Amino acid sequence: MTENQATDVKYGERAIEEGKLITFPNPRPGRVYNISVTLPEFTCKCPFSGYPDFATIYINYCPDEKVVELKAIKLYINSYRDRYISHEESINQILDDFVAAADPLSITIKGDFNPRGNVHTVVEVSHKK
Repeated sequence: MTENQATDVKYGERAIEEGKLITFPNPRPGRVYNISVTLPEFTCKCPFSGYPDFATIYINYCPDEKVVELKAIKLYINSYRDRYISHEESINQILDDFVAAADPLSITIKGDFNPRGNVHTVVEVSHKK
């Protein structure tokens, strides 16, 4: 591997860096239904120690006019991997960004963080129109 190959930004890294919540029109507007997405590989960094934090993120929402594209959710969630952010702030920020992008009828986001130092944290936030 050349030095340039080691320092070049890879296509996946670019996609993650640009990670935005992309939406498309709800195929069944007016029908109340729930979408559940589980993301078992969430990572971020503790803003105090720099240690990595790992979690499973659960997103449950009832769409209104827009649905969030699944690949976009994956890339957006992966954008947290090198971010220094607390458990509480990360889940609240994900909720804020999701509501701004999709404006769902209702949404609950739960972050179930792996235990670290004998402490297990679960953060759950909700929003309703």
